[in-house]
Amino acid sequence: MLDSKLVGKIISDFRKSKGLSQEIVSGLAAIGRTHLSMIERGERKPTLETFFKLCNAMNISPSEVIKEIEKKNQK
Repeated sequence: MLDSKLVGKIISDFRKSKGLSQEIVSGLAAIGRTHLSMIERGERKPTLETFFKLCNAMNISPSEVIKEIEKKNQK
């Protein structure tokens, strides 16, 4: 089973590593900031469409994020 807190933390880590605020990423991804915050805290799981929008907003390949999720999910 995929841990939504792990997915949220990884998305948050990528966002922070790019020096982007939740406001900027949520605006570029056309989702609400509260929605992004809930995803990052693991309270909501992003749909595939939202996942791709977030990756695009951060200028990161979705496959790069998936690889990180897979790596951390195996531990």
